[in-house]
This record gives sequence, C-alpha cells and structure tokens, in this order.
Amino acid sequence: MDFRVTILGSGAASPSRGRNQTSQVVTSGNNCFLVDCGEAAQIQLKKYKIKLSRIDHIFISHLHGDHYLGLMGLISTMHLARRERLLTIFGPRGLDEIITVQLKHSHLKLHYPIKFVSTSQDGKRLLLDDKYLNIYSFPLKHRIPCTGFSFEEKPRMRNLIKEKIQSNKLGVDAILSLRNGLDYVNDEGNVTYRVEEYTYPPSLPRKYAFCSDTLYDEDIIPYIRDSSLLYHEATFMNRDEIRAAETCHSTAAQAATIARSAGAKQLLLGHYSSRYVDLYPLLEEAKAIFEPSILSEEGATYWME
Repeated sequence: MDFRVTILGSGAASPSRGRNQTSQVVTSGNNCFLVDCGEAAQIQLKKYKIKLSRIDHIFISHLHGDHYLGLMGLISTMHLARRERLLTIFGPRGLDEIITVQLKHSHLKLHYPIKFVSTSQDGKRLLLDDKYLNIYSFPLKHRIPCTGFSFEEKPRMRNLIKEKIQSNKLGVDAILSLRNGLDYVNDEGNVTYRVEEYTYPPSLPRKYAFCSDTLYDEDIIPYIRDSSLLYHEATFMNRDEIRAAETCHSTAAQAATIARSAGAKQLLLGHYSSRYVDLYPLLEEAKAIFEPSILSEEGATYWME
C-alpha cells in the first residue's frame, strides 16, 4: 500500500527564495491528509495535481500564519466546487473561532459541513482511527501551543505461502484467520492450520512523524521513536543557534540529533529561514550527525519504507 508525503511548502514565515510556507500531503492508500496549510497551499495542490476532493481531513499544528493562513481560501474553493462531503479539521483551540468569524462576515454558508476537533498539549493523543492508519498528536515546545502529528500504520496482514495454501485447498475462513495472525481452529476446537506454517511474517508497520515549529526538545523522542521518516523543522544553521533559541526554533544539527536519538530511519529537513539561499550547508550540518538526512523540496514525494 502507498504511504508517502508530498511537500507543498518548505519555507519558514516569509515566502521567499522560491519557497512557500509549510504545507504537506500525506497519502495512505486512497486517502490524502493535509498537514498545515500555508498561504499557497491550494495553488501548490493544483500545481502538483492533488485533487481537493481527495482531502477529507486537515491537521493544523499551530496558529502562526505561515501554518494556517491558506486554510480559508481552501475552504472557500471547496465550497465553490460544490463539495457536499464532511471536512474534518484538527487544530488548536481558537481555530474554530477564526473560521466561524470569517464565514460570518463574508456571509458564506457552505455547501458542506465542517467538523472541528481541538488538539491538546496533554501527551500523545489519538485523533483519527483510519482504515490503515492511526493518527496522533503530541506536544511541541514553541511560543504558542503547537502539536506534532504521527501517522502510524496499523499492523499489516501476514502474507500467505501460496504453495501450501493451494496444495491443502484452504477455505476462505482459514485464509482470513491465518492472514490476521491467528491459527485456524476447526469446529471441534482443534488447531488445523498454524500461522507459522502457512504464512510469512508481516512487514513492520511504517510511521511518519511531523514535527512542526519547535525548540530542541528531547521530550518528543518517545512520540517519534522508530519513525520510518521523520520531518523535523530545521530553520537555522549552527551559526544562528542563539536566534533559533530566541524564536523557539531548531537548527539542522539539532533536528539530526533528535532523529538519531529517536532511531528514525530517515530525516526530512524543512521550514528553512529565508536568510539562506543555498540550503546544502544545512544538510551538511545535519548529515554530520545523522547521515540519512535529506532536504525537503517542494513538489517532491518521499516514501515510507
């Protein structure tokens, strides 16, 4: 099953250097989840041919403009497209008021319903139990309430040893039991087919963790541990570490340190300050600590493995 993230915006507060503000799309099977919604989000969605009709859930990390100011435009465009299906928005308290006020004063009555679910700073919290994923929020340390999100694949079904299935002519009930990791028990209560004899072990569940704006904070490690892919903001280089602390952001090296400590397979850097034209020095500082670090690039898609 597909499990990937497409970057719509990789820059920090000010759109510059050809970089847009933070926004991503996480795709799992046929579902698309929008994560943060900077000003150019809907333009980028159209540019990279991601249909608005596929987005039923939006996750907003915090209420700094570069992470949510594209939301009302997106909501309006969905209305103009005659959307009727429910849209669920997860975000901090106050976002629902912002949306309500704008709809009120523009006299806009949407064709579709919106459900708002407020996020919390109280540890790891399940937001959505999807068919293939559990999606959680967890607290980050920023100037205002801010959450990260983890997209955690549910345990996959076991793969059948086809030769044994065919030679023993197993029925549907037995196959379903084995694929779910359960020995098949017949009507007399006896084990007829054992999981380890008829199936291969399932692939390990994959995990994508999104760490929006945050100070260097080792407290997040339990939430993001063993991520297949970890996105962690890397606004500054080492030479600007003091500025990073003053603004409650991280350096690329600090992001790499977190990734290494959390046992991530790969680190995706982003949220670059507009002061940097060339981003490769940030990448070099990260790779010196955690070699499997990469730069997020707008329009690029990164796969969970």
